[in-house]
Amino acid sequence: MKPYEKFVENMLKAVREGQGKDPAAATALIHETLRNAGLMPGGTQSGAHASAPPPFADLKGAPAWGRGAMPEGGAPFADWRARFDGLRQRPHPATPDAPGTFQEGEFGNAAGTRRYRLYVPARAASGPRPLVVMLHGCQQDAGDFAAGTAMNRLAEEENCLVLYPEQDRGANGSNCWNWFDAAHQRHGQGEPSLIADMTREIVRTHGADPRRVYVAGLSAGGAMAAVMGAAYPELYAAVGVHSGLPVGAARDLMSGLHAMKGTSKGKRHATLRRRVPLIVVHGDQDAVVHPSNGEALFHQFTHGAKASEIEESGTTDTGRGYTRTTALDDAGKVVAEYWVVHGAGHAWAGGSPAGSYTDGAGPDASAEMLRFFLARA
Repeated sequence: MKPYEKFVENMLKAVREGQGKDPAAATALIHETLRNAGLMPGGTQSGAHASAPPPFADLKGAPAWGRGAMPEGGAPFADWRARFDGLRQRPHPATPDAPGTFQEGEFGNAAGTRRYRLYVPARAASGPRPLVVMLHGCQQDAGDFAAGTAMNRLAEEENCLVLYPEQDRGANGSNCWNWFDAAHQRHGQGEPSLIADMTREIVRTHGADPRRVYVAGLSAGGAMAAVMGAAYPELYAAVGVHSGLPVGAARDLMSGLHAMKGTSKGKRHATLRRRVPLIVVHGDQDAVVHPSNGEALFHQFTHGAKASEIEESGTTDTGRGYTRTTALDDAGKVVAEYWVVHGAGHAWAGGSPAGSYTDGAGPDASAEMLRFFLARA
C-alpha cells in the first residue's frame, strides 16, 4: 500500500472509531491520526524532513499527490506538506483585476448566514444581466476563488454579474461546502437553501435575468454546484463542475472520503428529477478527487437525455492536451460537455496564479464554462 493510501485508510479508520462518540472524542481521534502522519503539531516526523505543518490538513482540497511521485521511504508526507504550505501561503488579492466593483455582503435565512462577494461590471447594463454563482473549494474564500478563476475579467467582457457565496468556518473547519452531508443535499434544506435564496436575492436586488442564472464550483464547491443544479433546476439554467463529484455520491464524511478515492466507481448514482445542462472539467491525474467522479457526474446528468456523443481532442497553446466529449439530444441540441484535461491534477484549469489551486496550462475552464452557460440562453 502506498503512503498516501495508508494515510487515507487511517483517516477512514479514525472516522469509523469516532462514530457514536461525543464530538470532542471523535475529533481527538482524527487529530491523532493527523499527528501520526506529521500533519499536525506533535507529529512523529523529525530530522531533515521535518518542517512546520499546517494547522489543519484539508482532505478535500489540499493534497497534490497526483502531481509527482511520492517517495517510498523516509518521510512520505514531506513533499505533500511543502505543496500544501505553498498553497495556503500564496497571497490572495482582495480584488481581482477587473474594472467593475467587487462588493461585500451578507445574507441569511433559516439555515444560517453567509458572507458573499458580488462582481458588478463597470459597463452599463442594456438589460437584465446574466448571473453566475461561483462556489469556492476547501481552504478558499470568495476573494481567493475570484482571483484564481479570473471569472470577473470575463464577466466584464460579457456584462455578467458574478456571485461568490462564502462558506463559514463555523459550518466547516476547512471552509468546505458540506456536499457530503445528507442534510445539505436537498431542496429547501441546509446550505442548498441558503445558496438558492441568496441567488434569488441577488436576482431581485440587482435586476439579473432569472432565465440566465448559472452555478459553478471547484472540488467541494463543484460537488455543491451539482447538488444545486439537481435540487433547484428551476433556478439554475446550467451547471459547471470542476474536479467535483456526482450528486448523492456520499451521505456522510466516511462515504465522502470513499467517493473521493474513487471507490464508488461503477456505482449507480441518484436519478435527477429534472436535468439541466452540465459542463464538467476534470484532470486525469487528480489524486484528491478521483477522475472517475467526473465521468460519473457526466453520465448522471445525461442519463436518458442524450442520443449521441461527439469526442474530440485538442492541445492548448502551452502544449496541454485535453479530450472533450459533447452529448447531444435527439434534436441535436447540446445537453452536456465533459472535458478531461490530460496530465492535470486538482486545480482550476487555465487559472491565475493570483489565487490558489490553479493550473495556468489550461484549457481555460472559466472561459469554456461561461461560453457554455451563455449558449444555453
